[in-house]
Amino acid sequence: MSLINIRFMSSTLMRNTDINVIIPQKQTAGEIGISNNAKSEKYKTLLLLHGLSDDNSIWLRRSSIERYATEYGIAVIMPSADRSFYTDMKHGDKFYTFISKEVLAVAREYLPLSDNFEDNYIAGLSMGGYGAFKIALRNPKDFSAAIGLSSVADVVSFMQVHSPYLMERTFGESVPEQENLFSLLANLKDGNEKQRFFSCIGKNDFMYNENQKLKSAFENTNLDFTYEEFEGVHSWAFWDYAIQVALKWLFKNK
Repeated sequence: MSLINIRFMSSTLMRNTDINVIIPQKQTAGEIGISNNAKSEKYKTLLLLHGLSDDNSIWLRRSSIERYATEYGIAVIMPSADRSFYTDMKHGDKFYTFISKEVLAVAREYLPLSDNFEDNYIAGLSMGGYGAFKIALRNPKDFSAAIGLSSVADVVSFMQVHSPYLMERTFGESVPEQENLFSLLANLKDGNEKQRFFSCIGKNDFMYNENQKLKSAFENTNLDFTYEEFEGVHSWAFWDYAIQVALKWLFKNK
């Protein structure tokens, strides 16, 4: 695998920014302890999102995502979205548009990445889990699967209890329906039925109850939805294991 940092001018953010990309390397003779699953065709791609306190370096620093991605021969793209909740902010940058529309388009300019629906996936942890589900539900033609690990499931409750100072800056006086996972699930788009969804939470996570509500909301739809829970809290020990479980689910029939 190769690690690439792409620095570019974002037409959405109107400033320079960067993304980290893990991509299979075809020639790896002499590399110890890593199998080579590089393909000749364009690569399947996982857009991997960070949590509230982090940035595009965090998955590389706190997990073994590069090693896990190698097993499946996929590219992994990691952008930064600050503390935006992957939203076109009321008072801030347009991170929803940046992540959902621009990041993959830019990466495909430089790298051999597939733009086929079935080859593109999105995942994230905590705030990023919320972002992954929201972006997938609102863009049913772009992502065939979405993975949420310890997701901020009920963003309205989360903002009121944990981050009231972010509410006005991010959403305004209230959270719009298009930013609310429960509203999106109640008003599904054409194409959502072709997507797969995976949710995972630790049994001792402080957002466990909110994730149970989200689980029920998914199960009240006809979506292809899988839920897992096991021992763990809101921590990297949990997410490093959970992303392995999620990748096995994602590629179980591939």
